[in-house]
Amino acid sequence: MKFKRRDFVKILPLGAVLPGTVLSSFVTKNGPNNLKNQGLKTENSSLIQANIDKVYDEAIVIDGIVITRNWDEDSDKALAKSGYTGFNASLDSGSLQRALKSLTEWQMRIKKNPDRFIHATSAADFIEAKKEDKAAVMMGFQNTTMIEKSLDNLDILYQAGTRWIQLTYNERNLVGDGCTERTNAGLSDYGIELVERMNELGIIIDLSHCGQQTTNDGIKFSKTGASINHSMCEALHKTHPRAKTDAQIRAMADKGGVIGIISLGYMIGPNLGTETTLDTYVDHIEHAVKVGGIDHVGLAADFAIQGLEATGATRENWYEPRLTRFKPSYKVQWPPWIPELEPPDRYRNVARMLDKRGFSTGEIEKILGQNWLRYFRETLKP
Repeated sequence: MKFKRRDFVKILPLGAVLPGTVLSSFVTKNGPNNLKNQGLKTENSSLIQANIDKVYDEAIVIDGIVITRNWDEDSDKALAKSGYTGFNASLDSGSLQRALKSLTEWQMRIKKNPDRFIHATSAADFIEAKKEDKAAVMMGFQNTTMIEKSLDNLDILYQAGTRWIQLTYNERNLVGDGCTERTNAGLSDYGIELVERMNELGIIIDLSHCGQQTTNDGIKFSKTGASINHSMCEALHKTHPRAKTDAQIRAMADKGGVIGIISLGYMIGPNLGTETTLDTYVDHIEHAVKVGGIDHVGLAADFAIQGLEATGATRENWYEPRLTRFKPSYKVQWPPWIPELEPPDRYRNVARMLDKRGFSTGEIEKILGQNWLRYFRETLKP
């Protein structure tokens, strides 16, 4: 029988790194019954089924994308409360010069705060960050505009620390069509060349804001698994241009990729505060797991680590400008957040909800960060 990649359960020996979670991989929705099948004493089941907050504290927790362009002391304080092991930092992609400036600023921040940060270029850096109670920062961009017309610029960005790049934002660029572009042309010839070079270097290909055909092409032409590091399921929020179809989630998972479910409330459902809640967010996780498999779903914020409200987002400075920047199909709402996902330790609330819905400890750990960790190991160059 031939199995698809997503049907295999990949077990990372995390116990070697985090002793408190050694036994968690034995936990399933059958709980003590499964322990009997494995010849373990059922009276030890309470040890294995640890309090979900302890599970969160001991887990590797990775955020698929944090907006970091205005990082400050409040960000540092929020990070300390978050429980994060690391995150993908979204930097300024406006031009090559601005991109390099952003990379340099983060390099200097990490160098000046070695007790707080690790510059992440591999999965091993996230494991090291967890051991040392630091945060691993993987730097990247939500567009390819800063590469301009030269693949040599991609090499420069890689040498400066870049490890993930989104192929397009909402609009068309030299690489392909974005998700709100009128046309749906997919990757250009130049875009395919760029994907090939990203594969050679070991730069993660992100398809979150890409158009439908660009998403399909990104998955198809990438030799390694592409990521969708902050998006949601089209099956649950239909007609939103940022959502990904079941077919796309399956294709991504079959090649080893990960989809990070975005925490922006208005991306998850139509009516925030009533029909769109934390339950709705976890619905997207459950659906993505059902479609792509437990090894291919992660978490992603897509806003500052301290939360939108804490950064001073208001109707005037946040919502109204987006009505002019984004097309009506984006369905921007105010307020844009789900309250339980606003605090820095937002994913603790997600872990609690997953636990209530019957996800095992091992499955929760995968969604919190193990899936991103496995993906980084398979995609990034040593």
